[in-house]
Amino acid sequence: MSGIEDLPDDLSVTPPKRWATGVPGVVHALTYSLEQTSVRRTALTLLNINQAKGIDCPGCAWPEPAPGHRHLNEYCENGAKHINDEATTRRVSTEFFRQYPIAELGAKSDYWLNQQGRLTEPMIKRPGAEHYEPIGWDEALDVLAAELRRLDSPDEALFYTSGRLGNEAAFLLQLFARAYGTNNLPDCSNMCHESSGSALMETLGIGKGSVSLDDIHTADLVFVVGQNPGTNHPRMLSALEETKRGGGKVIAVNPLPEAGLIRFKHPQKARGIIGRGTPIADRFLQIRPGGDLALFQALNRLLLEAEDERPGTVLDHAFISAHTTGFADFADQARKTPWEDILAATGLSREEIEDVHDLVLRSGKIIVCWAMGLTQHKHGVPTIREVVDFLLLRGNIGRPGAGVCPVRGHSNVQGDRTMGIWERMPQPFLDALGREFGFTPPARHGLDSVNAIRAMRDGTAKVFLGVAGNFVRATPDSLVTEEAMRRCRLTAHISTKLNRSHAVCGDIALILPTLGRSDRDVQAAGEQFVTVEDSMSEVHASRGRLAPASPHLISEVAIISRLARRTLGKSPAIPWEEFEADYDTVRDRIARVVPGFADFNARVAKPGGFRLPNPVNERVFRTPSGKAVFTRNDFTMPDIPEGHLLLQTLRSHDQWNTVPYTMNDRYRGIHNARRVVLVNPADLDALGFADRDLVDLVAVWHDGRERRAEDFRVVAYPASRGSAASYYPETNVLVPLDSVADISNTPTSKGVLVRLEPARGAASWDG
Repeated sequence: MSGIEDLPDDLSVTPPKRWATGVPGVVHALTYSLEQTSVRRTALTLLNINQAKGIDCPGCAWPEPAPGHRHLNEYCENGAKHINDEATTRRVSTEFFRQYPIAELGAKSDYWLNQQGRLTEPMIKRPGAEHYEPIGWDEALDVLAAELRRLDSPDEALFYTSGRLGNEAAFLLQLFARAYGTNNLPDCSNMCHESSGSALMETLGIGKGSVSLDDIHTADLVFVVGQNPGTNHPRMLSALEETKRGGGKVIAVNPLPEAGLIRFKHPQKARGIIGRGTPIADRFLQIRPGGDLALFQALNRLLLEAEDERPGTVLDHAFISAHTTGFADFADQARKTPWEDILAATGLSREEIEDVHDLVLRSGKIIVCWAMGLTQHKHGVPTIREVVDFLLLRGNIGRPGAGVCPVRGHSNVQGDRTMGIWERMPQPFLDALGREFGFTPPARHGLDSVNAIRAMRDGTAKVFLGVAGNFVRATPDSLVTEEAMRRCRLTAHISTKLNRSHAVCGDIALILPTLGRSDRDVQAAGEQFVTVEDSMSEVHASRGRLAPASPHLISEVAIISRLARRTLGKSPAIPWEEFEADYDTVRDRIARVVPGFADFNARVAKPGGFRLPNPVNERVFRTPSGKAVFTRNDFTMPDIPEGHLLLQTLRSHDQWNTVPYTMNDRYRGIHNARRVVLVNPADLDALGFADRDLVDLVAVWHDGRERRAEDFRVVAYPASRGSAASYYPETNVLVPLDSVADISNTPTSKGVLVRLEPARGAASWDG
């Protein structure tokens, strides 16, 4: 497929959309799908995606309705694109790698690399080579196992995972890593929702959300904070439509107006096809990036003051007394935040905040949903702790229609963590794993994603195994990350499609192609299925329906099992062959190790699977005190010097994680270009720039080193004042490796301090 060319930037701009989905969403989904594959394969994928006995969407982690309540077309535009991007009939062959040296692949765009199609056989770059060449599976795994065995310490190896991995392979990967002797299990959650897990573990005793779809439908008030459902998890819009139809209200909090939160046209309902659709957000708070902590501090202060005025009528004192600790200290801090600081941090008026406070007082059941707009700031953890404070004040934790809802952006990122993909798994999990398999797992905490980059950079990590994902494009400080990867003795990637990580090689590099979520998986015991866990703790099966892209592909379970046998030998005595042959045997072991998975095989065989227990919903809090914890969070806000902007990185609409499917972002009105930066017109005027000027983005960081992203077109856009927005992964180069959230170590990709400079040697564009 080397005839596919990179698409040049040829920017055109139209007004941002005021609604999302409807007939255009259907047309765009089908157009992209049919460009990738046949009518028959498109029909097979779309009729099976998100069905009870079908394929779990490899896209976002938004849950499906219960069986019997699902639509025949239970998918969104981006889910349809994602699954047919994987089901593509385009193939990357041995001839392709002969044609393109690695250096030339490294110069190609993310779009071009993805459009080449599915990987078909294992490949190796040998020391000093300029090209990949084919290698058999046995030799490829022998090479990797030999490098692992020759390391001076198991902690010199890294085992990275993205959320595409199913539960069974995730469990085996962490078992292999720990039997090998390390907890170095960085994952994509380190870079997105780690702040959520840190805050929720501290305050509620469990690092995941507490709500269900029914809770969303029946809530009186839903906050949607720092997220864009219309692009990143579009099926959430249908849930919010149910909230509205049930009489509930929605408050959107975001630096950018997003089409899906303005109005939603449900493509499977008549009102979405021929009608005007459903207005979603009753209030839109156009907050400054990083101002969410101040917003919830203001709301908490107003609730406390309302209780002072009407004692016993505002706060849930019975809940606070019985189920929480730390209230007095929290309340003392909450009353002290000055209004002038709140207004400066949020960019909102006091009237806007007080109007939301009035809605809160009129609402009995409240849910707060959030995504990376909260987590990827230096103060991301305190912000989410303040959200929990807000919900605790009126007893909106642990009861129907209320709670916390961190919205995961990748299909099984929550399941991977449940299965043990975490560098800091609690000791009871490690003890259970050791008892089950007869060895002592290492207790020393491993490396997360940021620390893994530092270790490769410093030469203390020498072998990198990436299981799904595109590590070099998902991580911060792109030039530092790539140089760190190139210092490794060996890099290996278990992948379905080509991406830039394959062109950023260690001395030895392996591409290990695997089955996709949509591919049939047949092992010695017969056809297999995998399981996943969604954002709301629902665990269910996923069964591939398509013939594999190549006879040379093997499953992730098989790759990990064969690698483990070669690396570990027979000590400890783990039945890797049995696991590869029959995934039921893996689930039997999960049932004995992971809490909540008793009788796993029987329960997941039921249509729709099962929901994991969440002690928070029984008002059981596994904190040291046994109670939910009010926290005292000092006021803070980003410091933006004059002449600078606070940049947030984001996805375009036609993008999944690091991969753009087209060069368009049609809801925001951006077409045929990705190197754009969205800035409020008043800020452009103050900075001396005009719409469509060609600029460089220069990140400012206290290490004294400038990070520069070159040749971006400025687009005048209704962004919040003092902010800018631009697409990742193109702008990941601007995110310093050491600019991380306190406590969680998450990169601060939504709070990058930048200045605009005229592009070197460029003049304003007259297009």
